Amino acid sequence: MVLGMPELGEQILLLVVSLIANTLSATAGGGAGLLQLPLLLFMGLAFSTALATHKIATVALGVGATLKHAREGNTHLRFALFILAAGLPGVFLGANIILSIDERHAKVALGTLTIGLGVYSLFKKKLGQNFSPKNRNLTGMTIGGLILFSIGFLNGSLTSGTGLFVTMWLVLWFGLDYKRATAYTMILVGMFWNGTGAITLALLTSVKWSWLPVLILSSLLGGYLGASISTKYGNPLIKKVFEFLTISVGLSLIVSTING
Repeated sequence: MVLGMPELGEQILLLVVSLIANTLSATAGGGAGLLQLPLLLFMGLAFSTALATHKIATVALGVGATLKHAREGNTHLRFALFILAAGLPGVFLGANIILSIDERHAKVALGTLTIGLGVYSLFKKKLGQNFSPKNRNLTGMTIGGLILFSIGFLNGSLTSGTGLFVTMWLVLWFGLDYKRATAYTMILVGMFWNGTGAITLALLTSVKWSWLPVLILSSLLGGYLGASISTKYGNPLIKKVFEFLTISVGLSLIVSTING
């Protein structure tokens, strides 16, 4: 669909860019949409089709990361079920309304807030470096769940960078280190939140099915590779990649909205 580019060239471009995006995303705990979604738009897909196609592919990112994280023992079932219960209704709601609203103002606001996450992490040198659980009482879980619901809504609607919000919220509010927070985000957001959004969008709009095999392959490989990097090098590297991606995703959202 790119002018003058043969189908094989399209597939190679999709593979390379998507692999890079998903590797970074699995390392930092979100942000695959930074490169992948704009690429699909650049290659000629309508926004709704690009969004649905991207959502389906990111489920494979969660699968690839899960294959690695599941063996590391960095997640616990009860807390994982809580994240699912809090976020999935928001994802479903967001995916149902995104195709009928003008997302420009929301994308600028989301971009600004995403940049703020990266800048905040830059100035908090010890943020997410140690595992110190907190806010596990009723009040803390209620507030934490409401914010996860809100992030789920953004995940179902605007998609780009919302996994990074989950990672940061798990670090800030629940006291997880980056390694554990990234594991939860990749497994639960990557597979289940994105899976819910993907199914909902696929029922509401068209999907570029011919591009999905290469996107799914690159997502699986990138998810596993990124998870391997994060588990091997730990919290200091994850923090740096997280900061890079949050600022980059935020700037990308703002610039794309202004230019669009």
